[in-house]
Amino acid sequence: METHEFFLYLLVILLTARIFAELATRLQAPSVIGELFAGVVLGPSILGWIEPFEIIKLMAEIGIILLLFEVGLETDAKRLVRTGTKSLVVALIGFALPLALGFALGYWVFGLSSLVSLFIGGTLTATSIGITIRVLADLKRQHAPEGQIVLGAAVLDDVLGVVLLALLYEFSIGGGVSLINAGKVLIFVVAFFVLAPMAAKLISLVIRRFDAVSEIPGLLPTTIVSLVLFFAWLAHVLGAPELLGGFAAGLALSRRFFLPLGIVLHEDERFAHRIEEQMKPIVHLFTPIFFVFVGLSLNLREIDWGSPFIWIFSLSLFLVAITGKLAGALFIKESWPVRWVIGMAMIPRGEVGLIFAELGRISGIFDNEVYAGMVIVIALTTLFPPLVMEWFYGRYGDRLPASAPS
Repeated sequence: METHEFFLYLLVILLTARIFAELATRLQAPSVIGELFAGVVLGPSILGWIEPFEIIKLMAEIGIILLLFEVGLETDAKRLVRTGTKSLVVALIGFALPLALGFALGYWVFGLSSLVSLFIGGTLTATSIGITIRVLADLKRQHAPEGQIVLGAAVLDDVLGVVLLALLYEFSIGGGVSLINAGKVLIFVVAFFVLAPMAAKLISLVIRRFDAVSEIPGLLPTTIVSLVLFFAWLAHVLGAPELLGGFAAGLALSRRFFLPLGIVLHEDERFAHRIEEQMKPIVHLFTPIFFVFVGLSLNLREIDWGSPFIWIFSLSLFLVAITGKLAGALFIKESWPVRWVIGMAMIPRGEVGLIFAELGRISGIFDNEVYAGMVIVIALTTLFPPLVMEWFYGRYGDRLPASAPS
């Protein structure tokens, strides 16, 4: 891609995302729906103006990492820990049930091979933490009890997804699974998530000291973005998703972070507030690129809409994808409205589902029909839950517990 072409594509992506987000908001829908639809319109599905080029993908990755940094920055670690058991239940059931049902459907109902069926089930386990958290933020419910449960469950779901993806990848290339390698991945992910926030907190003290004596403007956003990117890189090196590095850095810099064993670092409220204020414009610049990229990655023209198999296969999987995630929330002790909204928030597959499906396609495990069916399921589970959540909050919001102040 020529440099001038990239500039034009980026200009179109940013402006179109903003216009569609404004339209979605005026139509009483979450702004993320507008940004996702902007990608569908610009991409190969409708106009075909922009393809999901690698450089756009890289900018989208930065967007999701910064979005998770902002989420971590606004998260109350104590409340997140208190929801731990409920988040664990939602994550484990919402992971295991779609995997089992997806495998059973592919293997016994549609007569597909065990490997294809495993990849189908694996794709259905995904939850797009970026889309889920953005929808809750648009609805101003990210600090509510259900928002904290969803955040914890989505993070755990991501960790489980990485381990499963590593297992399936080994199975696809070697015909076998190394439980030792999978165990190493899990240990590294857990170790990173325990140690990274503490390290980031200590590094932030150095940043604050330099910020106090610096005579050049812009030191704070430069060093904070560098910190976020460093922890994203470190997360990848240790086998965790890069976005968890962003979340860990944000969590450490939040005003409500505490260290284990009673060790508390005195937090400068003004410093934490300055981080939030100076990082918001950067976050708001990059995050729409991520959601547009998800829309760009959906090529609905590749689907043979006249194929009976496509319709039966995709609609069956769509029901499994919804049921599997809703069931996870039904096993926790909360009011029914809270359970339903948690289940709905876990449904969007987004970019995580696309990663699974794309791995299945490029490794030759999915044929065109199966891949097309998976794309339909991912598209439906990405686009519809935010709209249903908007309607649900509008109708039953008064039955939900009040959101804690940010």
